[in-house]
Amino acid sequence: MEGWQRAFVLHGRPYSETSLMLDMFTEGQGRVRILAKGARGRRSNLKGCLQPFTPLLIRWSGRGEVKTLRNAEAVSLALPLSGTMLYSGLYVNELVSRVLEQEANYSALFFDYLHCLQNLAAATVTPEYALRQFELALLNNLGYGVDFLHCAGSGEEVSEDMTYRYREEKGFIASLVIDNLTFTGRDLMALDSREFPDANTLRAAKRFTRMALKPYLGGKPLKSRELFRQFVMKKPTPPTENPAD
Repeated sequence: MEGWQRAFVLHGRPYSETSLMLDMFTEGQGRVRILAKGARGRRSNLKGCLQPFTPLLIRWSGRGEVKTLRNAEAVSLALPLSGTMLYSGLYVNELVSRVLEQEANYSALFFDYLHCLQNLAAATVTPEYALRQFELALLNNLGYGVDFLHCAGSGEEVSEDMTYRYREEKGFIASLVIDNLTFTGRDLMALDSREFPDANTLRAAKRFTRMALKPYLGGKPLKSRELFRQFVMKKPTPPTENPAD
């Protein structure tokens, strides 16, 4: 590939004695699998930068499924994620790795991803706002089209105080049934704007994104959720709600 691209490491694993196999999210070509030859060697200057959450500029070559890294430079220090925010970042990385096709252009989503990591790094209380906003952006980029602002049955605009039941591949239909598939009009307006003014709309957004992402993730559990549970079990005080659960 000619020229440099902005990129982040989503996941890396050792390959042969001194190399790394990297799953990377790039600005121009989406998710790309790249072999970093010698990156784990004693004299390699890439050891410190080929880590998740570090903004990079990279160049690579090759036409097969696995490319070869030619150059990589850290644009800045890694975004400072720790504790719950770190596990939330790992969850976001796993989502991107699991649902995006390889070598497809997701340039708009790349900046949603960057903003999500920045928001996680700046968050002091909860990661959930950043996660829900990114999940909705991800669904939009996957082509998951749903009209939050109109009743799928009548075509009328949703009303804040009405309840609507979600029907897959149809949308939200006015209903008096109250269950896990039911949302208020206020919930739907918050989902459309990706702004969540209170705990109720934030919980509703989490419930919706879990349902919407499930077909893309299949039956295989997310490793980041299990890592978070292990982290929580080691904490001496009661944990906050798992944002990726």
